Amino acid sequence: MKLVIVESPTKTKSLSKYLGGDFEILASMGHVRDLPKSKFGIDIKDLGKDKFEFLPVYELMDKKEETVRKLKMVAAKADEIILASDPDREGEAIAWHVNEILKESLKSKKKQPVFKRVAYNSITKEAILEAMEHPREIDMNMVNSQQARRFLDRLVGYKLSPILWKKVRRGLSAGRVQSVAVRLIVEREREIEKFIPVEYWQIRALVRTLGINTVESGWSETCLPAGRLSRPTSVGSRNDEEFWVELARFKNNKVEIHNGEEAKTILDILEAAEYVVSDIKKAERKTQPHAPFKTSTLQQAAANVLGWSAKRTMNIAQKLYEQGDITYHRTDSFNLAPIAIDSVRKFIGEEYGEKYLPASPRIYKTSGKVVAQEAHEAVRPTHIEVTPEKYTGQEMAMDEKKLYSLIWRRTVACQMAEAVFDDTKVVIKAAVPAGRQGECELTANGIVVKFDGWKKLFTKDKEELQALPELLVGEVLSKKKVESLQKFTQPPARFNDASLIKELEKKGIGRPSTYAAIISTIVDRRYVEQKERKFFPTSIGKAVVDFLMENFPREMQYEFTAKMEDSLDDIANGKLPWMDMLSKFWGDFSRKLFKVDKESVRVGVPTTGTGVKCPLCSVGEVVIRDGKFGKFLSCNRYPECAYKAPYIIYVEDVVCEKCGKRVVLKKTRTGRDFFGCEDYPNCTWASWKKPQPKDGSEKVVDSEVADKEGSETEEEG
Repeated sequence: MKLVIVESPTKTKSLSKYLGGDFEILASMGHVRDLPKSKFGIDIKDLGKDKFEFLPVYELMDKKEETVRKLKMVAAKADEIILASDPDREGEAIAWHVNEILKESLKSKKKQPVFKRVAYNSITKEAILEAMEHPREIDMNMVNSQQARRFLDRLVGYKLSPILWKKVRRGLSAGRVQSVAVRLIVEREREIEKFIPVEYWQIRALVRTLGINTVESGWSETCLPAGRLSRPTSVGSRNDEEFWVELARFKNNKVEIHNGEEAKTILDILEAAEYVVSDIKKAERKTQPHAPFKTSTLQQAAANVLGWSAKRTMNIAQKLYEQGDITYHRTDSFNLAPIAIDSVRKFIGEEYGEKYLPASPRIYKTSGKVVAQEAHEAVRPTHIEVTPEKYTGQEMAMDEKKLYSLIWRRTVACQMAEAVFDDTKVVIKAAVPAGRQGECELTANGIVVKFDGWKKLFTKDKEELQALPELLVGEVLSKKKVESLQKFTQPPARFNDASLIKELEKKGIGRPSTYAAIISTIVDRRYVEQKERKFFPTSIGKAVVDFLMENFPREMQYEFTAKMEDSLDDIANGKLPWMDMLSKFWGDFSRKLFKVDKESVRVGVPTTGTGVKCPLCSVGEVVIRDGKFGKFLSCNRYPECAYKAPYIIYVEDVVCEKCGKRVVLKKTRTGRDFFGCEDYPNCTWASWKKPQPKDGSEKVVDSEVADKEGSETEEEG
């Protein structure tokens, strides 16, 4: 009998369709052992001269006893044990841990079973059978890379967090990569706070084509190009069309208008001016399709198109992979297997026609060095002929269908012909009759699709440029209206899921497979909060970043964090001994920990005043603090005064649809906002959708009414 061990029950169902009755397939349910939660779990031996040995104490994870007992029982009857976890570092580590546990349990058995490791990039019949034909040994370089990452996170988390308790606030925890991600958000917020908006004015005119095209007498010769004062050739019969043109130049100078008086001066000129087309420039533009998805671009696209968090995207992608619908979703590669390219090109030719098929396949190369973690192929559907439309009814949940559609379109489009456009720029002169001062140049940019190519799969995408009518140089236009729009320069945008992942990848912080965990962790720890899909640092997040930047500047550097990731890649590729890498980090870090613990100054977490006197001591002021479970109210004299109360946002002029009491803003345990009745748990009405108050205002009220989540606060250090 052959025992195959995978991670999840879904995989067991998928593999059982392709393997015969000689195989028994069990799931390890993910990791089976890890470093202990309640203690450090690593014995560090000082070998001298900044050389250390790190000896872990691995323990079975919570609620895994029964799973491991069953694995051992079946393994005792097996002739072969096939470890078939995911093809990345984490999957390799799971296989190694299972291997170590089973070998220990079977060491007294006379005839030892044969252990094999198989890896596959997709759960299809062809991929599974191919993997079974070519087993290999466990890749200890990948295992050690995963162990090194785990040890680094444990060294930072368990040794630095107690210092944060003493110097900032009790209950805090530090993360090697998460803290650097919070730094990104804090620094962006401070850029926004320092930003000084600059006023500027946009001036534009709505113009209209005329049925008869003439050039009126009395124009200044500057209105038209030399030699173009004669009547232009007619463009033939057509409907009058309107389009917007924007002021670009005034008196031959580029326009920069910073106040209303300047804007009014030019508006007066445009009101009295006559408009004529002075130049038309057309240029053909071709756009190439995007590369197929890798992990980071899939997360970004799902955030931009579907509004999903990275965690949600990866959870749904995991289901699609385990069901055999897509290839492995944790990958840094843009590569597509030749057989996949052939099937996509065949599908394009049959479905859309040969004109949508480029002469040769498109090949996309991954920038940067190749790492062992790569699954060697981009994220793609396993069967391209299964279009999103074929997933109906109960076959696929709605979220899975949405993500599958995103992946399917990107994969097919990457092998389609380029899209061809005509970019058109129209220059229009607006001038008053000869003898008066002032001439304006306005422009309009438009686009004409000549061949949609790969854009055929993205027909709902909005084009940024307006469609323009057919125009001729010298053509006179009528003015329908002119207007000025007061605007202000905008600060840098706050990060959302997509832009934060893009920045993390750009700076080399973490790896695509870790982005979802990074973002979830910093939100769960209340270092940042998400409002309308944007990240805002909390007062705790700012205080922690300031403390770490002051005392651990090297560890908080973006470049240092990126180099650590490169070192982990080198370990996975067999270029760097993992104990050497850990020793190099720990020697300096341990000395710094000792110094900061003894010498650093305690920092306070900023609070927000309310102007309300403390009802308990009548001396202090009630302030808003950030706690582990969200905001709460307390006295600014804490710990001298122990007053605490829930922080509640009442939505004014909105009442509960069920009982008529007031509606309050709440948060789930994962930090997502929702609206509920103030009389919870007596009334359980709740809604994700924001109610519409009469005046849209919100009010903070000190109240004893709160749900159990909102009333939990953590003790200040």
